[in-house]
Amino acid sequence: MAKDSAVLDETDRRILRALQKQGRMSNADLAAQVNLSASACHRRVARLEEDKVIRGYVALLDARRLGIPTTVFVEITLNGQADEVLDAFERAVARVPDVLECHLMAGTADYILKVVAEDTEDFARIHRQYLTRLPGVAQMQSSFALRTVFNTTALPV
Repeated sequence: MAKDSAVLDETDRRILRALQKQGRMSNADLAAQVNLSASACHRRVARLEEDKVIRGYVALLDARRLGIPTTVFVEITLNGQADEVLDAFERAVARVPDVLECHLMAGTADYILKVVAEDTEDFARIHRQYLTRLPGVAQMQSSFALRTVFNTTALPV
């Protein structure tokens, strides 16, 4: 078990699985679904929130209906590995509104970004306006997703 991981019993895991499927359900409905009293369920959820196992609640939006159906994965190689270079890059990329995810990688690329755009023309704008201006970038490789086969936010608990 990782040093930051919480000790979860099967009831906690049932709560987490249920909330990952439907985060807006009432405490009464959640309690019934996981076979707990409402007060015991509320206490457990509050503990999971306090322990940061539950980091927050969000609405999952449909990118296609919002007019940003294009997903691009961008591999970034930096011109150095010094802490200052990494920190400057990470601070700057966190401010790019079209970047959904940024991961520090092991392997050929230093970072991989998940970017959303309206289309290829919009991605060209994002590339020109933001990505080419990121500090420390030596090389960039972009790959367009043709179709999303599978996508989930649910972690295996």
